[in-house]
Parts: sequence; C-alpha cells; structure tokens
Amino acid sequence: MSINRRARRPRTANPQKPRRQNERRLSFPHQLAWAAIGLVLTIGGTFIEASATNFPWQWSEQGVVVIPLKISFQIAAVLFVGCMGGAKAAALSQVVYVLLGLIGLPIFTQGGGPGYIQELTFGYILGFIPGAWICGSLALRAKAQLESLAFSCLCGLAMIHLTGITYLAGLQLLSPIGEGLMALIGDIIRYSVHFFPRQLVLVCTVSVLSFCLRRIMFY
Repeated sequence: MSINRRARRPRTANPQKPRRQNERRLSFPHQLAWAAIGLVLTIGGTFIEASATNFPWQWSEQGVVVIPLKISFQIAAVLFVGCMGGAKAAALSQVVYVLLGLIGLPIFTQGGGPGYIQELTFGYILGFIPGAWICGSLALRAKAQLESLAFSCLCGLAMIHLTGITYLAGLQLLSPIGEGLMALIGDIIRYSVHFFPRQLVLVCTVSVLSFCLRRIMFY
C-alpha cells in the first residue's frame, strides 16, 4: 500500500515583497524643508553672478584667476534642490517661484508681474519646474554617485532648455508678436547655444557639492 505525500513548500518568514533597494525617499518634513531652501536659493541665485577659476594645476604658476561666467546661480539652485530634495521638493520650490514672480514680486531677472509671460526668457523659467522634477527623480533613485548626480543635472538642464526653446517657438511662430523663423533661430542661439556651455560648469559644481553633502547626510 502506497501513500501519496504532498510536497510541502517551505514557508517564508516574511511574505511581503522585498522593497526595491534603489528607491530612496525623504520624509514629508524633509521634502518641505528642501522646497523652502530651493525657493530661497533660486531667488538669491537670480541676482548673484557665477564665476569660475583657472585649473588648479595652474595656480602655482598663474595664481587663482577668477573668470566671470556672465550667468547667474539661478539654474544651479534649481538643480541643487533636485539632487538634495528629490522631485517633489524641487518642483514645488519652482512652482512657488514662478507664481511669486507672476503676481508681481521682482524676483525674475527683469523684474516680475503677469506681463512677464511675453518675455522671451519666460519659457526657460517655466522649464525650471519640469527640469527640477526630472533632476530630482533621477538623483534620488539610488545612493549618491558623482556620475549619476551629474547625469541627473544634465537631464534637468536639457529639459529647461527644451521648454525654453518650445516657448520661444510659440512666441515667434504662433503669436502675432512673433517675427518668424530667422528670429527664432537667433533667439535659440542667444539664449540656449550661448549659455549652455557655461551652465555645464554649474552642473559640475552642483554634482560635486551634492555628492559631498549626501555622503555626509548618509542618503
């Protein structure tokens, strides 16, 4: 007489699904704090001119030479809060920044007010919102690495310029105040091609600073 025995499956101590290791989330108070910090830094960075120095290995021969980049720290603040606070905090800080500027506070480069939507550079300011979101989403996917933070900043910067160029196209090609295709090309060169290489210096600076701070803060 044979007895059929059913194979018993080993019981797992924890039936819950393992949490993904590459998800790193900040608590709501931390996100809110970083949103406030990002707002303050963006407003302050709008009026502070960024500078760079010559290469460190040249300091012994030439000394420290300060080179003005002729751009502000505005975009650096946007990318920094993305790397440190994540997508929600970064995007929230820029939404508040845009709204405060549109209601009349002189926190944009040329002032503020609802009429600022007709400025050619307003599209780049709008681009702070998706740019900050993308940078924050990529930056907090895993533990801080210099390469991943630099890639996050670069993607955020690219989104800012993409939004700005799209806004320029709308003003020049669809709006009655537009001047046509040649004017659009000139504006793209003036506001994107001219500034993008200089803003890469800010990407490097923000990446290194964020990497050091996140290592200190253990996330």
